[in-house]
Amino acid sequence: MICDRLLNLVKNWYVKVQEETMAPARMVAFMEDHIATCDVCIDDPDIRSEADRITEIVLPPSKVPKQKTPKEEEPDPVEEVEATGESNNDIEEEEEIEPGIVEDESDI
Repeated sequence: MICDRLLNLVKNWYVKVQEETMAPARMVAFMEDHIATCDVCIDDPDIRSEADRITEIVLPPSKVPKQKTPKEEEPDPVEEVEATGESNNDIEEEEEIEPGIVEDESDI
């Protein structure tokens, strides 16, 4: 981490999180805001990996944001409908036939 200001801020925020006077998610949000606006942080090539590591330490596992790769992203159903011209409402439901009931005697 090149930015001394961010380093000091993270230390102070972490102490507040440990004292339970600051929410962990708020600390992560403050850190992300600083990284996005600080010229030193923007030029730091390692800041993203260090920020992710700090986030994993501070946030409980259930609250860590999951980053999806483009391959993992699911298609948007609205875009899929627009592309194919079909929707779930256009599909007709098949009539269910209960087992053991004969509809037409010619089938016997």
